[in-house]
Amino acid sequence: MMKTVMACLAAGGMIAASLVAAPSPAHAGGGDVAAGVVGGLIGGALIGGALASRPAYPAPAPVYVAPPPRYYAPPCRWERQRFWDGYGWRVRRIEVCD
Repeated sequence: MMKTVMACLAAGGMIAASLVAAPSPAHAGGGDVAAGVVGGLIGGALIGGALASRPAYPAPAPVYVAPPPRYYAPPCRWERQRFWDGYGWRVRRIEVCD
């Protein structure tokens, strides 16, 4: 929509500039050159404004990423176990998986 409006304004400015400069006779008077310069500046400003306006893209929406699942108890754990080896009680560590 904005590009269409800017294109119409640029076209209107060029037409206005050509109408302002066309009816005057082509002699070296001060007003003729000034009208052409003003028309060129206005037309250039309109075209430059239309070309310089670029669409502004919004930032992407934030994305929710679920955290990895937490284990409240590890699947396996180490426990100390007492056992009789024939000479006395000893302690060893064993892995217990539920």
